[in-house]
Amino acid sequence: MKTVVISGGTDGMGKALALTYLRRGDQVVVIGTNAAKGQAVLDAATELDARSRVEFIQADLSSVDRTQRVIDRITATHHSVDALVLGARYFRATRSVTAEGFEANFALFYLSRYLLGHGLVAQLEQADAPVILDLSGPGGDLSRIRWDDLQFAHAYNPDEVMGQCGKLSDLLAVAFTRRYPHTPIRYVLLHPGLTATGFTGEYDAATAELVARMRQQGQPVEAALHRILRHLDHPPAAPLSAFMQDNPVDVHSAPFDPAAADRLSALTAELLR
Repeated sequence: MKTVVISGGTDGMGKALALTYLRRGDQVVVIGTNAAKGQAVLDAATELDARSRVEFIQADLSSVDRTQRVIDRITATHHSVDALVLGARYFRATRSVTAEGFEANFALFYLSRYLLGHGLVAQLEQADAPVILDLSGPGGDLSRIRWDDLQFAHAYNPDEVMGQCGKLSDLLAVAFTRRYPHTPIRYVLLHPGLTATGFTGEYDAATAELVARMRQQGQPVEAALHRILRHLDHPPAAPLSAFMQDNPVDVHSAPFDPAAADRLSALTAELLR
C-alpha cells in the first residue's frame, strides 16, 4: 500500500488523482482549503469503501505557519510517503497579502511547495521509489522572474504572477536536487496540458470569460491523469526531469540555471527567517 500526499487534492486533477489511488487500495492524504470540497472527497471515499484510507487536512497553504502544522501532522502519523503531489494554486485578479505579509500567490504556489518538499524529505526517503511531482509548467525564460520585486508589490499583473510562480517552481526543483544530491527522491515537473477541470480563483469579468472558453477546450481529466500517473507509477531515473504534456524539457538548459536556483534558495531562506 502506497501513501500519497496531494496538495490541492479536493478539486480538479488533484481530486481525481486521490480517488484513483483510493480505488487502487492506497492511502491518501488530501490537503485543501474548502471544507465542503474536502467532505465531498470523504463522501466519495465512503462510496468506494475506502473511508479508512483517506485523510482530509483542511488548511490554507498560503499560510507558512499552517503549512508547517500540516507537515508536522503528516510526519507525526506517517512513517513513509511514496509520493508528494504539489498541485495547490489559486488565481487572484487583484493582489492579496497574507496575515504573515506574503503576496498570496507567492505564498501558496511557491512557498508551500518549498516547505512541503523539504519538510517531508525524511518520510519520502523511507519509500521504495519516492517521487515529488509538481503540477506547474516547466520551462520558460528566467526573465519571468522579478528578482527585485518577487511578490509584485508594484504593477501587479496576475498572469505574470502565475508565470513567475511556475518559473520559481522550476528553480525550487533544481535547488532541491542540489541540496540532496544522494537522495532516492525523484523530482518531476509536469504540465499535463489544458484540462477541463479546476481553474479555481477569483477572476475579473474578462478573465472569467476566457477561463470559461478554456474549460470548453480543455482535455478530459482522464487524459491528464494518464500523464500524471505515468510518472508517479514509474518515476524517471534522473533526479530531476520535466515534461510539457508528453514532451521532455531539458532541465540542464538556461531556464534551469543552478546559480539562479541558489539565488532563489537564499532569498527564500531569508524571507522565512
